[in-house]
Amino acid sequence: MQTHKTYTIEEAKRRLERYCAYQERCHKEVQKKLRELRMIPDAIDLVIHHLLQHNFLNETRFAQAFARGKFRTKKWGRQRIVRELKFRDISKYNITLALKEISESDYQKTFHELAEKRLRQLENETNLQKKKKKLADYLLYRGWESSLVWERVREVVNIDI
Repeated sequence: MQTHKTYTIEEAKRRLERYCAYQERCHKEVQKKLRELRMIPDAIDLVIHHLLQHNFLNETRFAQAFARGKFRTKKWGRQRIVRELKFRDISKYNITLALKEISESDYQKTFHELAEKRLRQLENETNLQKKKKKLADYLLYRGWESSLVWERVREVVNIDI
């Protein structure tokens, strides 16, 4: 028989303080972690309340850090960021605040750099239709707005002719 370590509420608080201090977390991640520690629902509520009171857990701060990070490191577009934040049960208000972390000029610049990089990778693709599809799929998967993507794909047609 396998025994599982049990945690007191104080031990769980300390452990989750470290967990949240290491990296911004959303409520969903914290709840999951507490369930993994086999905490009962009342204890989970107490620990989360403690983390919120002491500013270890802050949904707005999480959403803003998430948006900045995914945009800068993974070069995700707004749609992918919104989808991922919704998946983490972040409020519409905080998603709106998070998107304000990305300046329009950085957004446009990153989009064009990403499109150019992908086009260079597709230089050897002789079939124009395949090239357009691969470029569009690449950018759409990363959550860039379809209007931006299709505008860029149309530009590719004009370049190659």
